[in-house]
Amino acid sequence: MTSPSRKILNFFSPKRIIIPVGIGILSVVYLLFTSIDITEFQNLSWNFSVFSWLLVAVLMMLIRDIAYMYRIRVLTNNEISWRNSFDVIMLWEFASAITPSVVGGAGIAVFIINREKISLGRSTAIVMTTAFLDELFYIVTVPIIVLLVGVESLFPSVDSRTFLGFVLPIEHVFVVGYVFILLLTLVILYATFFNPKGFKTLLVKICSIKYLKRWQESAVKMGDDIVATSKELKGKPIQFWLKAFGATIFAWTARFWVVNFIILAFSETSSFSHFGIYARQLVMWVIMLISPTPGSTGVAEVLFPQFLGDYISSVSPEILGLLWRVLSYWPYLLIGVIVLPKWIQRVFLKRKLIKFKNTN
Repeated sequence: MTSPSRKILNFFSPKRIIIPVGIGILSVVYLLFTSIDITEFQNLSWNFSVFSWLLVAVLMMLIRDIAYMYRIRVLTNNEISWRNSFDVIMLWEFASAITPSVVGGAGIAVFIINREKISLGRSTAIVMTTAFLDELFYIVTVPIIVLLVGVESLFPSVDSRTFLGFVLPIEHVFVVGYVFILLLTLVILYATFFNPKGFKTLLVKICSIKYLKRWQESAVKMGDDIVATSKELKGKPIQFWLKAFGATIFAWTARFWVVNFIILAFSETSSFSHFGIYARQLVMWVIMLISPTPGSTGVAEVLFPQFLGDYISSVSPEILGLLWRVLSYWPYLLIGVIVLPKWIQRVFLKRKLIKFKNTN
């Protein structure tokens, strides 16, 4: 087996998979013993309306994945087929699910795309572009939602100073997170489209300082990635950006609406608010983004009832939080385990066999 295949197998090792599964199980056990009355499961009304809205929630997950697949095809000029884009997105989500949220799965995503016969420089540019589009969606969406629901609807009615052990109030954490995302996106925008070589030079100079020399090699690598991304993206037509950002809007909207429809399935009309729930999720996302656990496991289950409990009255918020994770997180672990060996066989073993036949 080639060294690249060994590298990816090491990343997707059983140990990496067991950790988020273990944390998830512990979270469920913790909620069952501290917050959930087991009899509530028996008293849930599983009628046609409930199943219908849950089916719509599942449909949102499908739309999200299809939008991501479409976006990866747009960014690669359709060089990756629909079938192979499914493997790319599922393995990307798999990587994100077993990697701490604060780290993310971008590093392995570059490798996955590269194995689909996309050059390393272009693969890096594609992953950086997806990150840029995701951040841009968030930057644009937050002020729109604030205008629709008001600032006061963004935050839950909990004691924010003790929320998950944070010293700062949730409002401050959110503002700091939003400003950081905004500044980071502006820096990427400037470095990619206006002065990539100058940005690389600045990075290297900063990391030549005595106390920062340990990061100099990483700075050179980041600078090279920015330059490669700039070469790949400059001159792209407006249709390219409309398609890519349109897919991003569909993907993220569908991702958030999964929660909306889960709550709607068990909601009383008087307590339901689409935009209010959407707004709370925007704040949740910032907290989950800095989670040290794989795929925000454990953190997400605790955040859900505290952020969205105001909109849930007919059933325990903790139950719906678990249902949300069952639909939006756990499937990627299962699908990833199924897709990975077939992908390894396709991109490594079959190509090696074809290469061997062609040389004989």
